Amino acid sequence: MALKKLEHVGVVVHDLEAAKAFFIALGLELEGEASLKGDTVDRLTGLNGVRTDIAVLRPPDGHGGLELIKYRTPEGQADSRLPMNTPGIRHFVFSVEDIDDVLGRLRRHGGELAEELVRQEA
Repeated sequence: MALKKLEHVGVVVHDLEAAKAFFIALGLELEGEASLKGDTVDRLTGLNGVRTDIAVLRPPDGHGGLELIKYRTPEGQADSRLPMNTPGIRHFVFSVEDIDDVLGRLRRHGGELAEELVRQEA
């Protein structure tokens, strides 16, 4: 059986509203939101007493997506800046028309470059 497509990537966030605003400013579109709890969610996550709020966003082309997850319970550990070589999701890559415009919109939502902007032609 062959892989058909990447459906979505899940990212746990501390502030769901701020994360949604950031990715909407980037150009993703909100597809839906839900609150989840119960035995099925506990089994899926391997945690007990899970209560989450989620938002699913899609890029304009409709391919793939981003699921933002805010855990109400159990609460996660405090946010910290980890070095780029720490295992886990380290970055997302999007194709945009005007990087300067996108960076300006994202800065209004707390976005900042981790390092210098390096332009790479496709």
